[in-house]
Amino acid sequence: MNKNQTIQIIGAGLCGSLLALRLGQRGFKVEVFEKRPDLRKVDISAGRSINLAFSNRGIKAMNLVGIQHKVEPLCIPMHGRMLHDIEGNTLLSPYSGKENEYINSISRTDLNALLLDEAEALNNVTIHFNHKCTSVDFENNKSHFYKYEDKTEFSKPADVIIGTDGAGSVLRKSYYLGKKFLFSFSQDYLTHGYKELSILPTENGGFKTFKNALHIWGRDSFMLIALPNLDGSFTVTLFLIYEDGEYNFNNLTTPERVTAFFSTYFKDALELMPNLLDDFFKNPTSPLGTVKCSPWHYKGNTLLLGDAAHAIVPFYGQGMNASFEDVTEFDKLLDENFTDWESLFKAFETGRKKDTDAIADLAIDNFHEMKGHVNNAIFREKRNLEMAFEKTFPEAYASKYGLVTFNENIGYREAMLRGRAQDKAILNMLTDGDIETPLKLDNKTWLEHTLKQVQAETEHILEEDRIAKNMHH
Repeated sequence: MNKNQTIQIIGAGLCGSLLALRLGQRGFKVEVFEKRPDLRKVDISAGRSINLAFSNRGIKAMNLVGIQHKVEPLCIPMHGRMLHDIEGNTLLSPYSGKENEYINSISRTDLNALLLDEAEALNNVTIHFNHKCTSVDFENNKSHFYKYEDKTEFSKPADVIIGTDGAGSVLRKSYYLGKKFLFSFSQDYLTHGYKELSILPTENGGFKTFKNALHIWGRDSFMLIALPNLDGSFTVTLFLIYEDGEYNFNNLTTPERVTAFFSTYFKDALELMPNLLDDFFKNPTSPLGTVKCSPWHYKGNTLLLGDAAHAIVPFYGQGMNASFEDVTEFDKLLDENFTDWESLFKAFETGRKKDTDAIADLAIDNFHEMKGHVNNAIFREKRNLEMAFEKTFPEAYASKYGLVTFNENIGYREAMLRGRAQDKAILNMLTDGDIETPLKLDNKTWLEHTLKQVQAETEHILEEDRIAKNMHH
């Protein structure tokens, strides 16, 4: 493991470009291969998650490579969810009771371009575009490529090959097809797919609806969301089942049906989207899936990172943040005294997989929450109580959402276990009438007493879970 070794990275998306930048900063020789053209030179077509939610775990990674000050201008803060009901009434539900806790809408292209610029500025990093990896010979440490420009094929060896080539990873496929070791793999699709739409800016480049929020039209079995862009537009995404119910992706085939669907369920959104039909029939409908696999590495030769190792559905706004956190966690291990790559890769997966499994499960839970519960009375009562806890006792309490999104030094698994136990504690106590909520949630003495009750009940639930788990083993 020395600096003269060449590290090959397959895929120059968000994770690959950050990894190249970090390993380059550490002095390794890094060579990156990307199948697409350079997104800084060509316009990447719409339809594939144009903007993303960027939060503390991602910020921690940007601070690691020293570029958060360059990322900040690309961000639009979103302080809460703007909930739109069927009549078009809106309610802003903050993400946190703490002033400085919010998520950011960021353009995938702008952020990726910045990471590529920073990585390429290092003289020990080279990036090749229009190079499609066709397979990886993971036993002999070499990758096979097809060059789009001159339609030729060639192979390239390296000391270590890292696949950051996304949910459809070629390296992972090579593991799976290679049958050289026991490789476990699962891919689960939701019954719902998604389609990107847009709200265009006003004539003078302003925002047609409230800028600093993530807009949600939750309709139980489907939903629409919208995130702001710097140019005044919003990227809108429709999440809808493929084949059930009165309206689904398989039967929304005519302009009349699409218009009827939107005017029934998303009337206020439709008014902002005269371009709806163009977008709807032009942009693809894409599936949503979760990928889990193990091991993430073969000996000390190759490693999967980011979505290639753990693709998740987008409903916790953590896909990019989780991949960036992979780089942060991987980087920590480079400071420890591993004598070979294999033991480092093993340690990385042992420490990391429990967290990526947890965020994958949380993202599916949040899908159901966003579609439905956000409108449910007891759920709202719980949220209001949690906001009051966070606002009044910011050091003592963080909701499950807060633990996952704003507490970057707590792993996803711990955030999930503690967050779920808190949710259970509060919902049980509200249901059983153990919490009599006063009309105003600013009575500090009452809040403190109630918080202590919630904390005690949470610890009780966590302890029960630990006992159950030990008995299970």
